[in-house]
Amino acid sequence: MKNNVYVDINVLQTVPSSNLNRDDAGAPKTALYGGVSRARVSSQSWKRAVRKAFEANDVTIAKRTKKVPQLLSAAIKTLVPEMTDKDVLTKVQAIFKATGIKIAVPKDGEDGRYETGALLMVSPGQIEKLAQYAVDHESLDDKDAKKEIKALIKGDQAIDLALFGRMVADNPELNVDAATQVAHALSTHEVVPEFDYYTALDDAKEEDQNGAAMLGTIEFNSATLYRYANINMHELSHNLGAEDAITGAVNFIKTFMLSMPSGKQNTFANKTLPSYVMVTVRPDTPVNLVSAFEEPVVSRDGYMKQSEAKLEAAYQKITDQELVEKPLLNVVLSDYDTTAGQKIETLPKFLDAITESLKEAVQDEDTNN
Repeated sequence: MKNNVYVDINVLQTVPSSNLNRDDAGAPKTALYGGVSRARVSSQSWKRAVRKAFEANDVTIAKRTKKVPQLLSAAIKTLVPEMTDKDVLTKVQAIFKATGIKIAVPKDGEDGRYETGALLMVSPGQIEKLAQYAVDHESLDDKDAKKEIKALIKGDQAIDLALFGRMVADNPELNVDAATQVAHALSTHEVVPEFDYYTALDDAKEEDQNGAAMLGTIEFNSATLYRYANINMHELSHNLGAEDAITGAVNFIKTFMLSMPSGKQNTFANKTLPSYVMVTVRPDTPVNLVSAFEEPVVSRDGYMKQSEAKLEAAYQKITDQELVEKPLLNVVLSDYDTTAGQKIETLPKFLDAITESLKEAVQDEDTNN
């Protein structure tokens, strides 16, 4: 890999009547961009969708929870079933004291549900290795032990922890820098909110009783969304190692493409697939092409084709103006013809092309080093 290698993921996807990501009033989130209201899906919402999709596909992911002390306690107990609860708690307290992360310890007579003060993201492998270290070592508070314990809680990262990072307020030394940035998805056009007025009938009511047992409204919209994320391959390699970083990056690209937040999914059944995906491997800087839609698409014949044309024009403009270096790779998976890069017909071949490009980048770094 060259010193800086970034992967840009640009996705265009139409979503019918839906409420993917709600605000505090239950309405679909929106944003004002280019002087008009756009449909918006927050980056946090889509990152959770990616994590859930990883899990559904049997990819090991981290847990983000306050119950890490309980997870560690259970792991120690699994290794040494005969260890008393008091001795287990002592071990857990010593581990967390070494990390500098504060935990709330139960008072006498309580059931041992001790927790961290804030959510903490940890990989299963980190829990297992911390438990094994606690079992194998009597002293957990000397200088060397503290150093080794901190290394364990930063090593063996699950893919979502390596991609999305971790902040530890109690000890920033344990932070993990995110290797991926995910933008809020925005519609490429203006969106006007709509309302579904619904009623529910009582199936057991008497025949002569009229009217609904419940009524209400749900706000929704329909949109062609521009979705963007990027991957810092140098950072991901730092978190996972070079070989696993390539596998992890390609896995993320596929999962980001195919995942969708589950908000009101049972109500609208709005699960669609992207109509256009462009992935660019860059040697200098990531580029979000949302400016292509600062002037909103206006159409009565669908938004997708015009959105693709505007997106590719924006890509070509920055390339022709040499605002960025020539990409190492630019591939497109699309329902339409493309002028921006190499069009690939199937998802497996698309992912293979990206994999080969990233492997070459890794070899370049090995050669330079």
